[in-house]
Amino acid sequence: MSFTNIRKLPSPEEIMDMVPLSEDLKKVKAERDEEIKKIFTGESDKFVVIIGPCSADDEDSVCDYVNRLAKVNDKVKDKLFIVPRIYTNKPRTTGEGYKGMLHQPDPEKAPNILEGLIAIRKMFVRAIKETHLTPADEMLYPCNHIYCGDLLSYVAVGARSVENQQHRLTASGVDVPVGMKNPTSGDLSIMFNAIKAANLQHDFIYKDNEVRTSGNSYAHVILRGAVNRYGNNIPNYHYEDLMKTLELYNKYQLPNPAVIVDANHSNSGKQYAEQPRIVSEILHSRNYNGDIKKLVKGVMIESYIEGGCQKVDEHIYGKSITDPCLGWEETEKLLYFIADQV
Repeated sequence: MSFTNIRKLPSPEEIMDMVPLSEDLKKVKAERDEEIKKIFTGESDKFVVIIGPCSADDEDSVCDYVNRLAKVNDKVKDKLFIVPRIYTNKPRTTGEGYKGMLHQPDPEKAPNILEGLIAIRKMFVRAIKETHLTPADEMLYPCNHIYCGDLLSYVAVGARSVENQQHRLTASGVDVPVGMKNPTSGDLSIMFNAIKAANLQHDFIYKDNEVRTSGNSYAHVILRGAVNRYGNNIPNYHYEDLMKTLELYNKYQLPNPAVIVDANHSNSGKQYAEQPRIVSEILHSRNYNGDIKKLVKGVMIESYIEGGCQKVDEHIYGKSITDPCLGWEETEKLLYFIADQV
């Protein structure tokens, strides 16, 4: 084998001890976890908004952004459940480019996994401490989830990961809602098979242990659009797509039917400024059909302080260094609009 050992990492427990969550904040997180679970079971009719930058690359600007969300949250929390999107791992199609804070706490420096793990926990803990909003992250690497899973109230499995068995098994042991994105091919049956697998109990190897999970009844659909064989984007947020998803839920007979619609990626054709229009259509579909209203529990939006994106070496505060995002002014308007419509 051609692996070179760089260093032995501290255990997840040791990493947690290095950057702990206080007992008071553990209570905040437990309350948030219970609240979001009630939305996915239908006990609460609040609307989930998972919102934030494409990738979280800088602690100060990310926490600034989350503090802005918190001020809006104070005004809309009776209708919305806002989850800051703090994505610390970035999948790269070719394996090149910035892979996220886990690998590079500083985007311009060489990778350092240990520093990345500590930087991620510090950012998560700071955001929770300052705002009492608990974040979402993508489970790009299943075995890494254990280092920060205690800080998350929502987990997403990406379009390129949803077919992977280890992601499905790990999701079955996560104790908060896990959204499974449809694959880039658009095949919804693959996503539904992943959700079914996550609902079941499993025995498997996780890191250095044999583990047993209890199943995750909060696993659910994320519709993110698709790409056809010619490379063209195909949206799947329209009324007919939502009805088809409802039909599949009825076919699979899964507990807690739920859909989160990703307003960016292939649904917007990567045109980030289209997100408000797409969200508006989704809300219209919910208000038109009561069954869709029960099914569609929320939306996912890519947003940051500055609109668009930049190159890594440009150093514009609060601007995405990966995919382009909606700017704060448009974001704030959109959040109030959503609250008015749900």
